[in-house]
Amino acid sequence: MYQSLYRKYRPRSFGEVLGQNHIVRTLKNQIKSGRIGHAYLFCGTRGTGKTSVAKIFAKAVNCPNSVDGEPCNKCQICESANNNSLMDIIEIDAASNNSVDDVRELRDNIIYAPSSCKYKVYIIDEVHMLSGSAFNALLKTLEEPPQHAIFILATTEPNKIPATILSRCQRFDFKRISSKVISQNIKKIAEDSQINIDSRAIALIAKHGNGSMRDAISILEQCASYNDVLTYDDVCDILGTVNDDTLFALVNSLNDRDGKETIKQVDKLMLYGIDVNNLVKALLSFLRDVIVYKTCGAESEEILETEINDVILKASLFDMAFLSNALEKLMDLQGKIRYAQSPRIMLEITLLKLINPEISPDIDSILDRLKKVRKCD
Repeated sequence: MYQSLYRKYRPRSFGEVLGQNHIVRTLKNQIKSGRIGHAYLFCGTRGTGKTSVAKIFAKAVNCPNSVDGEPCNKCQICESANNNSLMDIIEIDAASNNSVDDVRELRDNIIYAPSSCKYKVYIIDEVHMLSGSAFNALLKTLEEPPQHAIFILATTEPNKIPATILSRCQRFDFKRISSKVISQNIKKIAEDSQINIDSRAIALIAKHGNGSMRDAISILEQCASYNDVLTYDDVCDILGTVNDDTLFALVNSLNDRDGKETIKQVDKLMLYGIDVNNLVKALLSFLRDVIVYKTCGAESEEILETEINDVILKASLFDMAFLSNALEKLMDLQGKIRYAQSPRIMLEITLLKLINPEISPDIDSILDRLKKVRKCD
């Protein structure tokens, strides 16, 4: 039976976890020293490895052959955990089991000793979805759990968790994974899965992962069915985004203050079926990359070598004042466009204000007009 790539390549040991070295090191040291806490809180955006690390930790504390804090992945306990058939590792989805009765059932069962392991580990995913009464029912158990019980609470919204729960947990914050790390892993998965894909396409997938390894792998899986050899343009078509050459043509017409060419470029993109929201998002990403490149050169963790192409190099010749002004106006537009009845008109007016500062009352446009007056003098 076919298995999704993000499940197939889910890490099974701490050494396979990417981008979370600060957490992996701490957990491994706790296992080696025997200083294992009774309650942990894993926070972070989706796809950063919270549930994967929770499963590895649950496996490692129970593995009889663990070395240097790592599970062996060969014993019966590890194999059962990898197959999701180990009774002493209990995963609970708080989104669908969020009532006080569900927590009471957990509290009634936790007193029983593990069936085959040293610890009984409860992994509660999306714990912020528990009701207020459910949190109150969980509080006493978290405060004084049995010696054989470990709780791992995972959430994307720690601000919704009561302070009384937070104070009883060791908190670990999972970082967004850098585009370089995601890109390296996507390349490895593509080679292992015999997916032919060029380097610029990998860079685009990594960027659209937006710090989430799972999202990036899911995009790769979606794209893999499109063509025998995936190109950068193929991935742009699938994601409904705009390639760098087209973006440069649009931004260049803005920089040249060519209103006719700007409207022509927007019209061309609309005919291609590009969504206005996606176009604004692509423009923001492009302008941000150009500004970062002008500031940091090729050293930024978020700009991949494959992205530093002729387009970025040419765009880096643009004036920083123009780039930052365009970025600010498009960010403001992005916040308004979702509620607009005519998003295309809002986009065109915003672009024309960049070309003709005299029709825009904001301070950046006034400064731009003053700069023009000084040049004339």
